[in-house]
Amino acid sequence: MLRSTEPAGAMTAPQPPLCDSVTVEIVRGAIRATQAEMEALLERTAISAFIREKKDFYTGLFDADGVMAVGSNVPIFGDMTSPVFQHFPPDTMREGDLYWYNDCYGSRGAVSHSNDQVLLAPVFHEGRRCAFVMCWAHFADIGGLRAGSISPDTTDIFQEGIMIPPTKLIDAGRTNEAALAIFHRNSRFPSQSLGDMRALMASNALGVKRVQEILARFGADMVADALRQLLARTRQLVRTKLAETFPYGTHRFTDAIDADGHGHGPFRIRFALTREAVPGGEDRFIFDATESDDQAYGPVNFLMNPGVPGMALGLYYLGGDPGQVCNAGGPQSIDEVRLREGSLLWPHYPAPLGMRGLTMMRVLAALNGLINVAGGGAPAAHSAYVIALIRGTFRTEEGALERFLLADGIGVGYGARPNADGIDAVYFVAQENYPVEFLEAGYPVRLRTYGIARDSGGAGRYRGGCGIVREYEVLAEEAVLAVRIDSVKNPPWGMAGGMCGGVGRAVVNPGTPQERVYEPLSDGNPLKRGDILRIQTGGGGGHGHPYDRPEAQVLEDVLGGFVSAEAARRHYGVVIAGRSVDEAATRRLRADRPEVRSFHRNEYVDVIS
Repeated sequence: MLRSTEPAGAMTAPQPPLCDSVTVEIVRGAIRATQAEMEALLERTAISAFIREKKDFYTGLFDADGVMAVGSNVPIFGDMTSPVFQHFPPDTMREGDLYWYNDCYGSRGAVSHSNDQVLLAPVFHEGRRCAFVMCWAHFADIGGLRAGSISPDTTDIFQEGIMIPPTKLIDAGRTNEAALAIFHRNSRFPSQSLGDMRALMASNALGVKRVQEILARFGADMVADALRQLLARTRQLVRTKLAETFPYGTHRFTDAIDADGHGHGPFRIRFALTREAVPGGEDRFIFDATESDDQAYGPVNFLMNPGVPGMALGLYYLGGDPGQVCNAGGPQSIDEVRLREGSLLWPHYPAPLGMRGLTMMRVLAALNGLINVAGGGAPAAHSAYVIALIRGTFRTEEGALERFLLADGIGVGYGARPNADGIDAVYFVAQENYPVEFLEAGYPVRLRTYGIARDSGGAGRYRGGCGIVREYEVLAEEAVLAVRIDSVKNPPWGMAGGMCGGVGRAVVNPGTPQERVYEPLSDGNPLKRGDILRIQTGGGGGHGHPYDRPEAQVLEDVLGGFVSAEAARRHYGVVIAGRSVDEAATRRLRADRPEVRSFHRNEYVDVIS
């Protein structure tokens, strides 16, 4: 069993503050602006769609010891610097150095699937190492079994592309071009890989420059102290919120993903959080995932860095407050993280990891469930974003056949909150759905339909967010589809009387004699010119009894295309006549109020198991 008692950097002994509160806020704003500027440069200069349009990247700044000082609001990462430090001690680093890796197992899940390339650079001021800057981005193809390097068919990580152990990419300003050439040679789309790496390197160089400017303005000691105060502030805030949420004792929650693409599943994720009193000291918070199911044969394993639970809980408790920063204070708020080797969340090498996004999204939902069983106010469960990989050839205007790879990540519905509806059509955090114009201009497809998946949001006093419907007309000569849809057998749970979210599906030529329904997690699905591919994504769970939703809001949902008139009657007890509510019929229906229980997944239950 893996035990982590120092997630994402150990706390140092308290030191007398140098910065007053105003200076701390100025430094906070400066490093936050630096991180945002790095993101903007990466977004605007990358070549591949998943970086440029989908915004599948991350930037972060770290203190002189490699402890995260500020990062993007993506709650799936832990200790990003130690993998490099194990091979290249910080005291041996020089100005102008740049380090690179994508090794999932070698980094203990700091990067959790091989497509994500990490760059890390030290920042010096007057000869003193004062900070680090880091950025990573998802590269479209790095070799492996199939184009895109991610497939439900894989059975080990070697089939998911080239693995880069921590490597010195730039040595005091001199680039290791041979290492880059080997990497790009392993891609089916090397020019795209080359452009994305240049964008990633440029973003990192910009971060180094901006942090050096901050150091020149405030001085190394003042910046270091400001970062220490910000870290301590976040840690204290998260620990205070944990204590408010979790009474003494152990709290448990279980969630599940459906399958691994090889006929196995479901796989259950079992979490426990224990709060212990320590005489004469701080309470201890222990996160335990050791009872989660064994690792999968297919690529849905999630090598979860020990810092992830604290990072995710930290972001939840920060609640998007612009006055706070995402840093290692979240992971440091958890005193111990326990993971079991050989489990879904800490698989043995070389288990495949490429589609770990399904499990990662269910991990985040399970953390919401853990908060809720303790009496907190987290949202109901969300669906896992859907990926459609269409690979094939199309004929150019000159008549030549050209290869293409369309990796379309499609948004889903998020769970309703205790005081608001869930969010509709969200991919993941700040990442976006591809616009129609971009898809049609860049790939051999035509979008026939793009809209809200009606009735996909779970019914409740607050409705779960709705998913998406996309219909692609295939203009390629031939293509193969890989599709990734979860939460079909185990839909996102609703809570406090709210109902579970709707499910997704992939079907070709719907409503015709040629209709084919594809397995929700599958590859090798054939497509030909003229086929219509319809993908529908799932919705989030509802919150609160559906009969408590005001009639006017139900009517608005029906008129807006989020809820059908039939679902309004069946789930909400609201009868719609034309464009208005039949108040008398609604009163009769709502007089017979159905009984509900704590959670809903296909049926009402007291415990999700």
